[in-house]
Amino acid sequence: MESLNAEVEMRSRNLPHWTRDGAVYWVTFRLADSLPQEKVAQLKAEREEWALQNPEPWTAEQQRDSATRFTKRVQTWLDAGYGSCVLGRSIIRKHVCNCLLRFDGTRLRLHAAVIMPNHVHALVEPLGESELSDLLKGIKGASARLVNQALGRSGVFWMDESYDRIVRNSKEYAYFLRYIRENPVKVQLAEAEYWLYFMKS
Repeated sequence: MESLNAEVEMRSRNLPHWTRDGAVYWVTFRLADSLPQEKVAQLKAEREEWALQNPEPWTAEQQRDSATRFTKRVQTWLDAGYGSCVLGRSIIRKHVCNCLLRFDGTRLRLHAAVIMPNHVHALVEPLGESELSDLLKGIKGASARLVNQALGRSGVFWMDESYDRIVRNSKEYAYFLRYIRENPVKVQLAEAEYWLYFMKS
């Protein structure tokens, strides 16, 4: 990973997105039906209220507070297994796996990933001129088409918004690697219900 002094650019939609040349990103994206609408509405209202009370720029303490209040809670809900959980089916999961690995070594370096029944976590390093947003759009778009075709349906497959953040140091990197490894174990998934990948050193 490059020095943390490299230039950082922030883009914003519903969630903050930070970019930096040569960075590794912790990325999470989920199925469109992975959270009940009442929980999504509840979280949105709480985020808006919190943002009113905590205008940007945020301190490190505010960032930690936001992560504790919102990010960790969403992860707990995802691990509860809401929605169709079609990624728990090997034939469906294989399409997503192939899309994650398609440009590994050319447009991106996939450091690690886990495909859970209703969401994906990955450590992704864009290569060359590749932008993380474009890479995620391609992975999600291609996999959605393949999966919908396999399921004989159409419509939204992934939640449009993804979560990403720069991995700031080796301690965080080790933490995310451990999280990926332990995620399926923590929720007691059978080996046939998930896909785990780690880059060869």
